[in-house]
Amino acid sequence: MKLFETRSEDETIDLGRRIAGELPRRAVVLLIGNLGAGKTTLAKGIISGLSAAEPQEVTSPTFTLIHEYDGGRVFHVDLYRLDTAQQVATLGLEEIFDREAVVLIEWGEKFRELMPAQRIEITLSAGNASNPEKRQITLLS
Repeated sequence: MKLFETRSEDETIDLGRRIAGELPRRAVVLLIGNLGAGKTTLAKGIISGLSAAEPQEVTSPTFTLIHEYDGGRVFHVDLYRLDTAQQVATLGLEEIFDREAVVLIEWGEKFRELMPAQRIEITLSAGNASNPEKRQITLLS
């Protein structure tokens, strides 16, 4: 387990880039945290570190559910709007998990039973009223 603390959006993106450098070429990474915890911000850094995408080009796939980067080497998935395992099954995640790719999944903890046992979990928690930009980030692999 690794613990991190960031104090701004830029620091969270920079941490994502550092994490990207330590990820294997094939990995499923669950990004866990409440709304506003910084999951997409951390994803921006990880995706930027793994591909040619700039952080400002990375957006949450809340409505499209899956974004693909770097010719299918990086996927960003958001399961927030899905309510059942049947809905998730229609996305074709099993095929994506079989690829040599890094798959970042926001809200994946809602469907742990559908996630590979071999995965990395990153939990984010937001700061408080005195420092709303502060983030506590725990990486469990």
